[in-house]
Amino acid sequence: MPTPETSSTGEGALLVDLYELTMAQLYFNEGIHDTPAMFEHFFRSYPDYGNHQAGYCVQAGLEGLLDWMEQHRFDDGEIDYLRSLTDPAGRGLFTDAFLEWLGAMSFGDLELCSVPEGRVVHAGVTLSIVSGPLAVAQILETALLNKLSYSSLIATKASLVAESARGRPTLEFGVRRGPQDGAAAGSRAALIGGASSTSYVGAARRAGIEPSGTHGHSLVQAMMALGMGELGAFRAYARSFPDSCLLLVDTVDTLDSGLPNAITVFRELREQGHEPVGIRLDSGDLAHLAIRSAQQLDAGGFENTTIVLSSGLDELAIWQILTQIEQEAGKYGVDETHLIDRLAFGVGTKLLTSHGDPSLDSVYKLVAVDREGAWAPAVKISESPQKTVTPGHKQVVRLYDRRGLAAADVMGLETEDLEGCEQLTLRHPIRHDFHRTVLRSDIESVEPLLDTVWAGGRRVIERESIDVPRARREADLARLDPGVRRLMNPHVYHVSLTQALWDLKQETVESASDGRQD
Repeated sequence: MPTPETSSTGEGALLVDLYELTMAQLYFNEGIHDTPAMFEHFFRSYPDYGNHQAGYCVQAGLEGLLDWMEQHRFDDGEIDYLRSLTDPAGRGLFTDAFLEWLGAMSFGDLELCSVPEGRVVHAGVTLSIVSGPLAVAQILETALLNKLSYSSLIATKASLVAESARGRPTLEFGVRRGPQDGAAAGSRAALIGGASSTSYVGAARRAGIEPSGTHGHSLVQAMMALGMGELGAFRAYARSFPDSCLLLVDTVDTLDSGLPNAITVFRELREQGHEPVGIRLDSGDLAHLAIRSAQQLDAGGFENTTIVLSSGLDELAIWQILTQIEQEAGKYGVDETHLIDRLAFGVGTKLLTSHGDPSLDSVYKLVAVDREGAWAPAVKISESPQKTVTPGHKQVVRLYDRRGLAAADVMGLETEDLEGCEQLTLRHPIRHDFHRTVLRSDIESVEPLLDTVWAGGRRVIERESIDVPRARREADLARLDPGVRRLMNPHVYHVSLTQALWDLKQETVESASDGRQD
């Protein structure tokens, strides 16, 4: 087996599954590789973390996908590697003619429509449509799913964390335990999903924001081992960073050593004309320690300093911490509202790994091919009804009810007038017995969700600052029913097909099941 020249080829054009290349060669051999085709990307189910669930997801990763499409095509080294592959009989797996075509291939003939980054999205809804030559669109599958699935998974987790934190800052710092190079995409996705900042300096630079962080336990350990003690470590940190002094106080004893020493240093800083930022708690009963720390800080005159909590946090842990603070703070004479207002949360491993559900059930399916100048629907039938593909050239719209809240995402045929029609018959994507009629007078507005983002061999949308997709998420959440947003047993958001698309699906499934050739 040939040995690659480097240990990583995944970010080149070889970010592809073998079966995409073997199918592309078959299309090439059959002379149908240039046949116009249409693929769709969507996810089947929301992340389920065991004790709680997501009722929505956040779209992310599109920027990375467009970068990849711009930068990569099969180079000579990659073609030579593919030429070296053999079948069980020892013959070359790929023909010279196909490899010559592959070496000249680019994504220039594809068009990509997608839901923009930061939008709240839902299971079963078409999020991306790729149209163009069959073989080229097929080869894009792995890169698209790789770039969009993980980023959307992490943006969703970050959104749940931010929601649980009730608007308090959440700091992402999971890169040390993230999935190697993927952690960079994860940090960016976390920022889209609601994280206030990241400790990953490279990701912060790319996002155009300030990174966040303080010192680790090793600083205190080193200074103690050198005979300077915990107080000496804190004083040294304050000398180096007098205007950004945030001290980690749980290396020795949080309440009897760390807090008193931190308060001593804070007083010295204030006497020198500087204002301390706060403390970080990274172990123990974080809710109880936050209350007791606030008690000491308030007594020392530092009632407005920040208290950062970290150590294995996720959205459920943050929810529990805030609930405990509300129940316990008054017993210690601490104002729970003021304490919660001064908190911040550091969320690491469980965010960047989407702890509890480490993958998003995303798929990329063929839905139509050009046949004599018209789109012929393509369907995949499964014994599991939710895996039966809805065929055809589609549009996707979001309906907002009279409250201004998102009421349903609707998929219909591209030729339908979903914005101007007087009423819509909405069908459940799977269940035959579940449908309803919606009058236009009951709908405040109808919003198309898909934008063209790639055409003519280049991106056709401007690069965006990280603030733009973050603002989209915030706007969408503000218009999402609170029941869909809750952590425990979220309400099911409605996803529907128009009657015309439902009819096309049933006709196509019936035809395929009968084995007819039309």
